[in-house]
Amino acid sequence: MDPKLLELLVCPVTKGPLRYDRERQELISHSARLAYPVRDGIPVLLENEARTLTDEEVEAPR
Repeated sequence: MDPKLLELLVCPVTKGPLRYDRERQELISHSARLAYPVRDGIPVLLENEARTLTDEEVEAPR
């Protein structure tokens, strides 16, 4: 994921920052407790496509 692109992207729900999880190919919004998929290098920032973060994932260090 291009770091410059990541700086521009925000969570569509909270408008907060996103963190890229390279291993899972997801953009993480801790404030919304959602993980948005990145498919073929393209972020899918649709709430209905995101998975809900578990309590452990939300509490994990960033």
